[in-house]
Amino acid sequence: MSESAASAATVLLDRIQAPEGAGRDIPDAATRDVIGRAPEHSVADLDDAIVRARAAQPCWESLGHAKRSELLIAAADAIDANAEALAHLLSREQGKPLNGPNARFELGACSAWLRTNAAIPIESQVLVDDETLHAELIYKAAGVVGAIGPWNWPLMITIWQIGPSLRMGNTVVAKPSEYTPLSVLAMLAVMNDVLPAAVLIGVSGDREVGARLASHPDIDKIMFTGSTATGRRIIESSAGNLARLTLELGGNDAGIVLPGTEVSAIAQDLFWGAFINTGQTCAAMKRLYVHDSVYDEVVDALAEIAASVPMGNGLDEDNVLGPLQNRAQFDIVSRLVEDAKSRGARVVTGGEAASELGELFYRPTIVADIDNDAALVQEEQFGPALPVIRYSDVDEAFALANSVDVGLGASVWSSDPDAAREAATRMESGTVWINSHGGLHPMVPFGGVKSSGYGLEFGVEGLKSVAVTQVVSGPGRKGQA
Repeated sequence: MSESAASAATVLLDRIQAPEGAGRDIPDAATRDVIGRAPEHSVADLDDAIVRARAAQPCWESLGHAKRSELLIAAADAIDANAEALAHLLSREQGKPLNGPNARFELGACSAWLRTNAAIPIESQVLVDDETLHAELIYKAAGVVGAIGPWNWPLMITIWQIGPSLRMGNTVVAKPSEYTPLSVLAMLAVMNDVLPAAVLIGVSGDREVGARLASHPDIDKIMFTGSTATGRRIIESSAGNLARLTLELGGNDAGIVLPGTEVSAIAQDLFWGAFINTGQTCAAMKRLYVHDSVYDEVVDALAEIAASVPMGNGLDEDNVLGPLQNRAQFDIVSRLVEDAKSRGARVVTGGEAASELGELFYRPTIVADIDNDAALVQEEQFGPALPVIRYSDVDEAFALANSVDVGLGASVWSSDPDAAREAATRMESGTVWINSHGGLHPMVPFGGVKSSGYGLEFGVEGLKSVAVTQVVSGPGRKGQA
């Protein structure tokens, strides 16, 4: 990372951080040094933001799709122009390295998603068109959207929420995670250099502010990515304001390696399916079921990769794995791995803190010979530890994979394309990948089943999810004659 990028990051930080002596200190995830001071907005500040967003919404919607798309592209250009500075700030605050599928990758995704949302056609649907009736279903802005983002992919997921919302004519009040507010607020500031006033407002606050946003009577739509427990509370809050919801909640995704699979062809993709962003990804692979015929080979291949991947401070250009973002998550990973050890599971590599690198680093860990009922298998670890479960009966493997109460993503791995596609339909998840895991495309809808939430994001379905429908019904062709 160049000195100029670091200097530009400081300039961005100065635009959005709280004044000296105010706000809340935000630590560098790798070094624990203070990066800057997050503003501490109150519930009253949030209420004011919603009033301003509500006032700005009719004018924003009246601009029409073409003008709003033009402004979204301008916002993407602004992000691209500041990408290195934003990546520097993101790497420090979240912990993810600059390179690999990490900080620079995330900034590229932000720009790509905005551009795609600007380009997607959204057409009315003709329901009936005959002699007696012409009826169309049209899509209009919902109003004011509350966007509540997570700490693992704070910029990218925020864009997933605000990009389609803005395109459809909504205004947005965005609340970043308390762990990663600075990079999000900096990105919003860059976007607001080209967007009209009060169309996009960032509010940085605690859980009380988040709870108020979810229950506010003047919020029309809530988009939330985070834990299932918090998602349930948002559902309860929405009973009061009847806000529409899109919820992307917990995962614990399973992968199944089918018999006879060529391990050398899938090993790298298996590893990164689990360890992208140091395992801190909702749709990362959290459990891997491997057939007897290739079990030992898969375990050895994953362990070899895990032991060789460079981990350390994200600003070092050579590293591709970073720390856990926060102490609470570090403790969860440590607890689950220690529990696996106590049950007699075999730690093939890792299994301990990498304290020489910093306070929150945990070595990439492969755990073999583990029972399916172990906590590391049944709970979402959200970190760099992958349990590999042996199976001999394919039907049993699918039963185990589907036995949890979540269903965000899943994957099947095979050298036989036909067998893989047939197997994919047996998985109980919103998305199933074949010979990969976790890859997303801005035109392909994404969402969970079971306790992983509901509602779809991305593509035309994502635009529809932040709209309200209206049926316009009138005379048919006979009546027009």
